[in-house]
Amino acid sequence: MDRLSIEDAKSLQQALAAQVITQWSGDAPAVVAGVDVSVQGGVAQAAVVALDFSTLQIMDTATARAKPEFPYIPGFLAFREVPVILKAFEKLRPVPDLLVVDGHGLAHPRFCGLACHLGVTLDTPSIGCAKSRLVGEYREPDNARESATYLIFQKRAVGRVVRTREGVKPVYISIGHKIDLDKAVEFVLRMTGRYRLPEPVRLAHKAAKLMVKARRGGG
Repeated sequence: MDRLSIEDAKSLQQALAAQVITQWSGDAPAVVAGVDVSVQGGVAQAAVVALDFSTLQIMDTATARAKPEFPYIPGFLAFREVPVILKAFEKLRPVPDLLVVDGHGLAHPRFCGLACHLGVTLDTPSIGCAKSRLVGEYREPDNARESATYLIFQKRAVGRVVRTREGVKPVYISIGHKIDLDKAVEFVLRMTGRYRLPEPVRLAHKAAKLMVKARRGGG
């Protein structure tokens, strides 16, 4: 992955996008994992936090560090982040039934954001839950919690813009792998409480930031 050209990376994204399954099967997940990566000082620091889906209690946290081998280019962040995320997953004890990624899924220029890339690679259902838009147009949702509008890109609904808290900026939810958009929105809302972000992503983000602080402090 570290020696890919941009054209090779595009081709791989297109191949992965063709493998994305846009359907959920089975019951609600038992274990959900939040995924986040922070890159500081040339080092990528990944955190994966596993939670009990029904209680949102933390079951395990796994972290990893690595030097990114792919340059920072919008639309290609998975090539910087997936290798270190996979290192963290190797340490995670419970096997998650669902991944929630701080990033996009189908709401991507080539319909293969980080959530798709990771979901297909791990063959695990995944959701992209991003804080900002990468592609597409949408109408601003109403201020009430659970208000949502479609995110449209190339005449296709690639995600939903969802208000997870009243009067707070919405999040951008999209399919990663092995899930449909309705279920993705439902699950994100079920995992969101006092904060804008769903708990798995919020806790993974917090864990990644703690890694940054520890490294700066020599930990």
